[in-house]
Amino acid sequence: MQAPQSTVDPSEIAKFEAMAAEWWDPNGKFKPLHMLNPCRLDYITQQIAGEFDRDLTSRNPFSGLRVLDIGCGGGLLSEPMARLGATVIGADAAEGNLPVARIHAEQSGLEIDYRHTTAEAMAEAGEQFDVVLNMEVVEHVADPLAYLTATQQLLRPGGLEICSTINRNAKSFAMAIVGAEIVMRWLPRGTHEWSKFITPDELCDLLSQAGLTPVDRKGFLFNPITWGWSISARDLSVNYVTASTKPK
Repeated sequence: MQAPQSTVDPSEIAKFEAMAAEWWDPNGKFKPLHMLNPCRLDYITQQIAGEFDRDLTSRNPFSGLRVLDIGCGGGLLSEPMARLGATVIGADAAEGNLPVARIHAEQSGLEIDYRHTTAEAMAEAGEQFDVVLNMEVVEHVADPLAYLTATQQLLRPGGLEICSTINRNAKSFAMAIVGAEIVMRWLPRGTHEWSKFITPDELCDLLSQAGLTPVDRKGFLFNPITWGWSISARDLSVNYVTASTKPK
């Protein structure tokens, strides 16, 4: 049997493997993600709770849900999902990330199935999930449509995919590349390529082509005065997130 074609970009994987040891350092190279994480989690948990009729105030509200965190890195999203009761599989094409993720999960008393694999390989194997978290990955792959098609295949009918990325415009270049990589030095230079950024309309079109139904999109806004992030229904000019469902 022919192996599934991968959309992994080796040069992109190398960037993140070089930073793997710093995943859980809130002041390290992943500081932007640590700052954004509460905002991301708020959106993710609200969307899952709404889609699957779960009460977030109950104990283990995501019990019975199988969640895939694709491009899981060190587990910044996998761990909260596990704490909420979900069965979590964290997958990453950068093998160097996984020992860090496994050790931190063990230290935290969490059972998370971390795998060195790709969306395409898991789809080929027939894996199925209620939820796919696809956060800050699509701007790093070689073929976004092929990649999103694989993530769609990983969803059960009626499943939910949360996908976030960065808009492509002058403001995103100024903030995500000049600001984050050059001025603030939050990320190593070259972490992002502006030409790979995707506009919200482009992403929704790609999701639709992949067989998903976009149902929501919001912006993540950084406030330099409060030094914090918030969710916006109107401003998707830089970081943004989408929710899509797979038809039943």
